[in-house]
Amino acid sequence: MAQTSVVAFNIGAFISTLFLLEFGADKFIAHATAIAGRIGVSEVVIGLLTAGAEWEELAVVVASLAQGRSSLAIGNVVGSAISNILGAFSLGLLCYEKGQPIEFDRSSRIYSLMTLVLTTLVTPIIYFATRITWLVCGPLLVAVFGVYFLLIALAIGRGILTAPEDSDDSDDDDGSSDDASSVGSRTGLLADNSNTNIRQRRNRQRLSYHGFYLSFGFLAICLAGYVISQAAINIIDQLGISDVLFSVIIIAIATTLPEKFIAVMSGYRGHTGILVANCAGSNIFLLSLCCGIIMIDTKGTLKGGNVTVSELAVLWASTAVFTATVWFGARFSRWIGGAMVIGYIAFIVLEFTLIHGVAG
Repeated sequence: MAQTSVVAFNIGAFISTLFLLEFGADKFIAHATAIAGRIGVSEVVIGLLTAGAEWEELAVVVASLAQGRSSLAIGNVVGSAISNILGAFSLGLLCYEKGQPIEFDRSSRIYSLMTLVLTTLVTPIIYFATRITWLVCGPLLVAVFGVYFLLIALAIGRGILTAPEDSDDSDDDDGSSDDASSVGSRTGLLADNSNTNIRQRRNRQRLSYHGFYLSFGFLAICLAGYVISQAAINIIDQLGISDVLFSVIIIAIATTLPEKFIAVMSGYRGHTGILVANCAGSNIFLLSLCCGIIMIDTKGTLKGGNVTVSELAVLWASTAVFTATVWFGARFSRWIGGAMVIGYIAFIVLEFTLIHGVAG
């Protein structure tokens, strides 16, 4: 029999810590970007670090593994990947500017195809959770993420792809930076050594400032990941429900709220490139790096059970629809977005009633 006070407390802790998680992720990304810009790291790398990187999910995955609840980790990965498409990308399609045709560029098609290929390769590996398979594929997936990061950076740098950011802003910044550089070159000739020293001292102070908040954001992410996973474990133990069910639905929806907000705003403002790249980048991050870490840690032994074939089928089917929409379905994308939302609601209902049989 579940203790009402214990359940209520842990639900409150779970919900309130979500704000800390999002706050920490926002601080981490913002100040990592600032530091990277000040030390001369390419904007391409910054874009890949921030856009589509599921730092919240990674924190929950690591915290769940540290507490011996690997089923929470794998369920969160699969559930978040599904939610990114059926719960976030779909909202972006529905919120797109009315009266304007939806168009997807070449970069969007490449990102979506990469996501489909990776999903097709990873889903059977997740399902067949044997020791030898996961020992081999775990490090391979982490390496795939590293190669993906490098290749995308090189491709964007050479102009083959566009980074998952707003290109209009970057164009304006380029124009203003050219003017600023020309003025700066003249004023630089007139500046004396004292002014140079003052600027250098200010830059060091700003770097220390960003470094402090970067560390603060990282610690907030780690703390929030631990509290969320521990609260989830307590709720699951009290209610006697499946680790996989809770992580596939509840944790996945909660930790992908930022992606849903970004999708809505991207669709409303007509930025389909951001909409697609963030969805695809998030799922590539989840299915390569996060899955690889889980496989390396568990070696195929999941305490609490693995995700079901039905959940993996929904993941692959939703990814296939996502890719087909980007390649061929722009004309009917709003209808497809509505169908995705309905499909996600149906999936949630089936999770509780049929797949995991909680209602029974």
